Amino acid sequence: MTVPLDASPGSELAGRVIAAAIASGTTLATAESLTAGMIAATLAEVPGASAVLQGGVVSYSGGVKAKVLGVDPRLLAERGSVDGDVARQMAEGARRACDADLAVSATGVAGPDAHDGKGVGTVFLGYATASGSGFVEYHFAGDRARIRLSSTLAALELFSAHLPPS
Repeated sequence: MTVPLDASPGSELAGRVIAAAIASGTTLATAESLTAGMIAATLAEVPGASAVLQGGVVSYSGGVKAKVLGVDPRLLAERGSVDGDVARQMAEGARRACDADLAVSATGVAGPDAHDGKGVGTVFLGYATASGSGFVEYHFAGDRARIRLSSTLAALELFSAHLPPS
């Protein structure tokens, strides 16, 4: 029996990201903490995503952020994992690890409790391209599920903003 799947939130935006990446020949990667793979999964729902989606790293722990993505352990010790520079380094690490042209990362606090001195809803998204990297800070409202979804949608928008015009 085949069960029809409703389109997930963000599927239209993910479709636009994949189409633009294919049109420009841009490969993509993710590094995810609070979203735990939701960004990559949303992109992978799009038919043809395998042409540009290189992979992703779920880095819930600081150890994985440091060992797999190359985030500076001193930075993690000094500021914690919920930090803009951590997000930037996560994106740079995902770009390297997955041999991608553009990577986006997500780290933050989905709740229910504060983490690393940051309040629930504080999210940093990083991006990395051959020409540079950076991060954006967000403050989302809602429960854990809403914050994770909002982070995923914002990450798709960040991909879109950093893809070359087609």
